[in-house]
Amino acid sequence: MATKCENCPLRGQSLFLEFSQEEADFMQRFKTGEMQAEPGTHLLTQGEKSPQLFTALSGMGLKYKMLSDGSRQVVGFVMPGDFLGLQAGVMGEMGHSVEAVTDMTLCVFNRAGIWDLFTSHPERAFAVAHLAAVEEHFLGDALAAVGQRPAYEKIAWAIARFYRRAEGTGLGRKNAAPLPFTQQDFADALGLSLVHTNKQLAKLRKNGVLSWQQGSLTIHDLEKLEELAGEESHVRKRPLV
Repeated sequence: MATKCENCPLRGQSLFLEFSQEEADFMQRFKTGEMQAEPGTHLLTQGEKSPQLFTALSGMGLKYKMLSDGSRQVVGFVMPGDFLGLQAGVMGEMGHSVEAVTDMTLCVFNRAGIWDLFTSHPERAFAVAHLAAVEEHFLGDALAAVGQRPAYEKIAWAIARFYRRAEGTGLGRKNAAPLPFTQQDFADALGLSLVHTNKQLAKLRKNGVLSWQQGSLTIHDLEKLEELAGEESHVRKRPLV
């Protein structure tokens, strides 16, 4: 049975802004169903059109862009509450691919229905614009981290952001969260070699900041992690679409 929008388990999580019963009713009409995806499933493919938009209801995935020489740039980690496919919905095709890393459940929306947001429900249309602004803000922060921070701080910044996101969606509890991505994924996201990434993670572990093993992240010293990241990594509240 598909999850009804009024009973969405993400609505009560601290990361997301509240929305009214009227908005929940509209989203129920906008939603066309749910999809289950196994690890390795390509949800969206770079350069291709998609008739569907998605919201990740549970599970995690990876956003990445393939370059002409065959190298890969990870551009984001998909977590519950993320709205996927807006590029194809607005620009006609995807600029990156999205792949499931764990089992995922996704709310499915018809791309053609996105215009109804703007014509009949401006509050929800603003929510979509808000999400696009949040994504732009994050990419600016990520570019600054990749371009200007030393490797040790890059990794601290990325893991602090990830943990705060996990915490805000209910996945992070008592300083622990699932972390199903590989060290290669983080290396590709941060412009580092796998060897260098491994060395910096080992240094963080040796210094008692965190441990990451068998798909699980434990933060031993969150204050120190955020000090290394150069910021308190509380993430901005965002709409849930």
